[in-house]
Amino acid sequence: SLFQKLQSWFQLPDGNWELGKILSTSGTESVISLSEGKVLKVNSDSLLQANPDILDGVDDLMQLSYLNEPSVLYNLQYRYNRDVIYTKAGPVLVAVNPFKRVPLYGNNYIEAYKRRSIESPHVYAITDTAIREMIRDEVNQCIIISGESGAGKTETAKIAMQYLAALGGGSGIEYEILKTNPILEAFGNAKTSRNDNSSRFGKLIEIHFSETGKISGAKIQTFLLEKSRVVQCAEGERSYHIFYQLCAGAPPALREKLNLESANDYKYLRQSNCYSIPGVDDAEQFRIVMEALDIVHVSKVDQESVFAMLAVVLWLGNVSFTVIDNDNHVEPAADEGLTTVAKLIGCTVAELNIALSTRKMRVGNDTIVQKLTLSQAIDTRDALAKSIYSCLFDWLVEQINKSLAVGKRRTGRSISILDIYGFESFDRNSFEQFCINYANERLQQHFNRHLFKLEQEEYVQDGIDWAKVDFEDNADCLNLFEKKPLGLLSLLDEESTFPNGTDLTFANKLKQHLNSKSCFRGERGKAFTVCHYAGEVMYDTTGFLEKNRDLLHLDSIELLSSCTSRLPQIFASNLLALSEKPVVGALYKSSGADSQKLSVATKFKAQLFQLMHRLESTTPHFIRCIKPNNIQSPGIYEQELVLQQLRCCGVLEVVRISRSGFPTRMSHQKFARRYGFLLLDNGASQDPLSVSVAILHQFNILPEMYQVGYTKLFFRPGQIGVLEDTRNRTLHGILRVQSCFRGYQARCYLKGLKRGIATLQSFVRGEKTRKEYVVLLQRHRAAVVIQKQIKGRIDRKRFINVCDASIPIQSVIRGWLVRRCSEDIGLIQFGCRKENKSDEVLVKTSFLAELQRRVLKAEAAQREKEEENDILHQRLQQYEDRWSEYELKMKSMEEVWQKQMRSLQSSLSIAKKSLAIDDSERNSDSSVNLNDDSWDTGSNFKGPETNGLRPMSAGLSVISRLAEEFEQRSQVFGDDAKFLVEVKSGQVEASLNPDRELRRLKQMFEAWKKDYGARLRETKVILHKLGNEEGTGDKVRKKWWGRRNSMRIN
Repeated sequence: SLFQKLQSWFQLPDGNWELGKILSTSGTESVISLSEGKVLKVNSDSLLQANPDILDGVDDLMQLSYLNEPSVLYNLQYRYNRDVIYTKAGPVLVAVNPFKRVPLYGNNYIEAYKRRSIESPHVYAITDTAIREMIRDEVNQCIIISGESGAGKTETAKIAMQYLAALGGGSGIEYEILKTNPILEAFGNAKTSRNDNSSRFGKLIEIHFSETGKISGAKIQTFLLEKSRVVQCAEGERSYHIFYQLCAGAPPALREKLNLESANDYKYLRQSNCYSIPGVDDAEQFRIVMEALDIVHVSKVDQESVFAMLAVVLWLGNVSFTVIDNDNHVEPAADEGLTTVAKLIGCTVAELNIALSTRKMRVGNDTIVQKLTLSQAIDTRDALAKSIYSCLFDWLVEQINKSLAVGKRRTGRSISILDIYGFESFDRNSFEQFCINYANERLQQHFNRHLFKLEQEEYVQDGIDWAKVDFEDNADCLNLFEKKPLGLLSLLDEESTFPNGTDLTFANKLKQHLNSKSCFRGERGKAFTVCHYAGEVMYDTTGFLEKNRDLLHLDSIELLSSCTSRLPQIFASNLLALSEKPVVGALYKSSGADSQKLSVATKFKAQLFQLMHRLESTTPHFIRCIKPNNIQSPGIYEQELVLQQLRCCGVLEVVRISRSGFPTRMSHQKFARRYGFLLLDNGASQDPLSVSVAILHQFNILPEMYQVGYTKLFFRPGQIGVLEDTRNRTLHGILRVQSCFRGYQARCYLKGLKRGIATLQSFVRGEKTRKEYVVLLQRHRAAVVIQKQIKGRIDRKRFINVCDASIPIQSVIRGWLVRRCSEDIGLIQFGCRKENKSDEVLVKTSFLAELQRRVLKAEAAQREKEEENDILHQRLQQYEDRWSEYELKMKSMEEVWQKQMRSLQSSLSIAKKSLAIDDSERNSDSSVNLNDDSWDTGSNFKGPETNGLRPMSAGLSVISRLAEEFEQRSQVFGDDAKFLVEVKSGQVEASLNPDRELRRLKQMFEAWKKDYGARLRETKVILHKLGNEEGTGDKVRKKWWGRRNSMRIN
């Protein structure tokens, strides 16, 4: 079969493409082997041809023989995995975001592309081409950068501006141009669910050049700022960066002046529950923004005014409303938000209150003031906040343009960099996506026209017999948007003029008038679908009319104009100027109170037409940015996501148009040089064109499959693949023969080389050894001389040391001998006093020397004893100091214990006294009762009274036991404390720690004291009860005694 053993692409069930090899083909079915060894039987029509291995990773997709989707995806992935992120697709540069730093930038690369020593695709190469064509053709250039959020458009624009600044710098203005990036990013970029630094506006930076090719100035134009993000953020997203940077990095003086709080204190910022971006320091970014504002000549006063307007927007979100009547009418609450906003914009609280809670309506010649409901007041507040931020952004861009103005240096030469949002299709698409996709339709049309024009010019220049290739453009979709009076934009503006128009009536009107259009399809409810060039997008009309009207009532404009601050007055004058401009297109009236005003869609359409007019007058250069994955992680390449973006960016459209022509092109010289060796006849003497034609005829390539131009050969898709396969097979055979012959040659050469090397090494090593032997001999002789000198010196030193040691020994021995002799002589002298006078003098001298030696020895011993005595004195003093400390501690402890003992003794004595008194009274009463009983034997009072004495005797026994326990415990604690003090002072030897035992003794004493006190109190309570019972008994006895006395008297 023709396709047998060819590599082909097979689409897996998950949508990804995998490379496989066709094993066999039968009819419409083929057997294919995949990379993992899996064999499948598939339909032959579902297979797409793969390119030969030589074309893997080519830097231009136009060089691929088979221009299909999997081949393009594979080529981009092949380069992406090797950190080669730039690939050309004809006139388009495809840039895949690496989500990491790649070593492709810097001064070295700039110089290389400037000298054109590197030809690989790059943003530098595109920018360099634009500069050269601007100077050569004297035509303005434009670099159009597009792609979806997170694809790297902003970074790509920065890289292009860096190259322009490096090549056209010198005047200093290029530094100011580069410093506009942090300002525009802070005020126009925000964190979204897809990108941490998403541009929420489009911008065109027009950089002007002087006659010498140096940058002379710049101008910035912005498109469609997303104002709704100021007052509303989705979960996990952030508002514009500048709000968080201001809250985090404002200096204390500015914070106090603006009454700034943290970001989570403002309603507009905390509704998304996201306040920071990982790896981004908002305070440091705020410092960079302030530095950039200084560089672009925004004065400190204007900077404070800008920050004040930002604070006004934040505090407006904190303004709350209270209902004042049954009709749900409201007025702002007099809280911190209201007063701060009034202070910062320069108006009174009353004026701000009226502007937020009422609306003026003109009926005839009369003006009626209408109170607002809660929803109307919130809309008014949010509209004011959005308008202030939008006007602030426009004013800031205007100030930057004044700083970068060209003036008299204008030459008319410029390079524009267009960083604009790419095609967007989300789960829910609103008014912003509607405008963005409309702009991309216009840009795609411009892209198609330019591409087709270049293709046609190249065919004409090379004299190709070429019929015009028709391609499907997007004219129908553009007509759906722009046609009057039944286009999407016209119907949107028309519905916006009706006061009672709603999003649902707008959707129904679209379905009524546009259902017959091929690019339009009505959906259920408020939705409709548009068939764009990149695919179908369903739009939800919720909020379309409100966003298109961009309603700001005249009351709010009058409030801004009456403020004392300068910026609100400028904003009001700009808003009034917009309202009073002559109107072209759809109009609307807002409740009779506002002047006629252009809608957002109409203004955007006018801006877009102005932009397209500018682009038509320039030479465009296209850069399509691709996001390889949604998690913003390096090294991950999702085929389906990349393929969707390639379709949306129009790169596959370039491939499709190229497929309809002659996409593979090769010069005569290159073709002859590459395939000339395949000719059977010798064609070395022929010119490249004749060789090329002979090759085509030899391989029977059909005439309709190629065209021979003046300088190039043009091939239909797939034709070069056949030549490549033949070339590879021939080269493989040639290489096998060459490898065998070269192997034989190399082995012979190696043998001869080894013999020569061995001979050379023998001579070299011999000479080296002889030189080393001479050096070694010299070193040996030198070492012998050195050793002789050193050994002699050592022997001399040893001899001197022996002599020095012998002399003291000799002196000691001689001294001993002298002393021994002196003793004998002394005895002789005592016995024989009449000896010779000279001998007597000798004895006295030796005796005196011996005495002096003994005195010196005694003095040395005395000094040693004195030193030991001093040390002992110091230790004794230390022990005395410690003993005094211990005595003080023990004295204090004894005093505390004595006080506690005395208190216990006093308590015991008092208890004893009270018991003694009670006992005496009881004894007296008992004697009296006994006497009375002797008088009256019939009385029965004896038994109870004798029973009453038993508890008292029990109380006395308890008190006596407590007293004995007190005496015993006090004696034991005193003895233990005294013993521990003696151990502490060293008077008694014991193997225990006195400090720990003292603490334990103290704890035991405290515990016993607590227990003893409790028992003493219980005893007192019992005695008190007994006393009360005795009092009752006394009363009984007194009554009995009275009766007895009366009986006696009677």
